[in-house]
Amino acid sequence: MSTTASDILVNQATYSKFSGFLKLTKFGLGGLVVFSAVITYFTVAETIQWMQIVALGLGGFFVTSAANGFNQIIEKDLDKLMDRTKERPMPTEVLSVNEAFIFCSVSGILGTILLWVYTNPLCGILGFVSMILYALVYTPLKRKTPFAVFVGAFPGAFPTLIGGVAATQGFGEVTFFAVLLFLIQFVWQFPHFWALAWMYNDDYAKADFHLLPSTGGKDEFSKFQILLYSVFLLMISVLPFVFHFVGLISTGAILICGLALLLQAYNFYRVPTNEHAKKLFLITLIYLPLVQVALMTKA
Repeated sequence: MSTTASDILVNQATYSKFSGFLKLTKFGLGGLVVFSAVITYFTVAETIQWMQIVALGLGGFFVTSAANGFNQIIEKDLDKLMDRTKERPMPTEVLSVNEAFIFCSVSGILGTILLWVYTNPLCGILGFVSMILYALVYTPLKRKTPFAVFVGAFPGAFPTLIGGVAATQGFGEVTFFAVLLFLIQFVWQFPHFWALAWMYNDDYAKADFHLLPSTGGKDEFSKFQILLYSVFLLMISVLPFVFHFVGLISTGAILICGLALLLQAYNFYRVPTNEHAKKLFLITLIYLPLVQVALMTKA
């Protein structure tokens, strides 16, 4: 059979749609979310149930995809203004608003049901609340106040909490250990995201986003806050040891990771260039999974 020009165009359109939906989910970010949730489950759970792990992974990914997609629907006109977002499926019109909305709605509902039914109801509730906080509270706040980053840190750290809750029985329970793991990921987001916001501050300004801690943007207060929260992160990361959840080997690994991050935060504080901000951002990406693995071993 020969391939006609119309067949090629149909295949290209189908590929573009598939690629558009994949970009709408922010697949890479969704993978990190699933990793945080699943590794926390292994860290907290006394007995492993593989059906719960599968539901946690799929449900967490669907809920995160929905939150990311709703964010892009709301910001479709703003994304056109920024270099780092102008190629997303909404600004390029690869996807229509209706297509994206239906996709996100189905993903959000399906993810919530998977978490509710196959882990426990509290997981489903937390997943749904996380999606709402990110899409309907954090997203509009980004143009109004730097406080938006604090609000966004809650849904950003919820995967850890959801993973911990998934490991409990009945309706679901928030254990103290799960809260400590949540706090580590919560505080981690500030140096992580502010390093990114420093790099792209001028680009974000095109859409009138206020994402650095100071309304003055790239100033002394902002770089000091990045350093300060890196110190907080180091302090909070040892709390699982203080409360006897992990041993010395795990804590030693966590301290090495924390000191490496703090050293780069200090280097950035001394020389606040985009290059140093990028190095800090990359270190934060490495830091979180290494610390989570160290916590899981409990050695």
